[in-house]
Amino acid sequence: MPRPQTKADLLKTADTEYFKLNEMLDSLTEKELDTPFDFSDDVKKTEAHWKRDKNVRDVVMHLYEWHQLMLKWIQNNENGIRKPFLMEGYTWKSYGDMNQIFWKNCQNVSLEEAREKFDASHKEIMTRIEQLSNEELFAKGAFDWVGTSTIGSYFISTTSSHYAWAMKKIKAHRKKIND
Repeated sequence: MPRPQTKADLLKTADTEYFKLNEMLDSLTEKELDTPFDFSDDVKKTEAHWKRDKNVRDVVMHLYEWHQLMLKWIQNNENGIRKPFLMEGYTWKSYGDMNQIFWKNCQNVSLEEAREKFDASHKEIMTRIEQLSNEELFAKGAFDWVGTSTIGSYFISTTSSHYAWAMKKIKAHRKKIND
């Protein structure tokens, strides 16, 4: 799917990927849900997330936590509290450590609760997108606190792109345990 360039495309792509992810989650077998992720024997899977997430719940909560980053970032900046997108103390070079904190914080959450949180936060994200104009979403400089990018690109990253990442990871898990 091409990268969204308009509000309509952003909404459509986010929802399409969201529904595809939920269909995948609904189709998982007990074996696929109960078997811990293990990609340690795949030399191509070197990024930290391949070791970090141990199950489907971890992946779903990761998506939820990134929704929360987005929502808090917008809320703070709309209220005149200038905050960067990432949690305080983290940069784009160290955000893997921030993701590890998210992982630690979700270890007592059930998959059912994770899915409920994710569904609710997806709806909140979609509402925020709806509230913005095409210009606000995709014109550089529409919000000074966004920097040199557009807020639309952040929405893409926290929705459709992240959902595609999650599906790729779950699909790799499914393939590994069912081969």
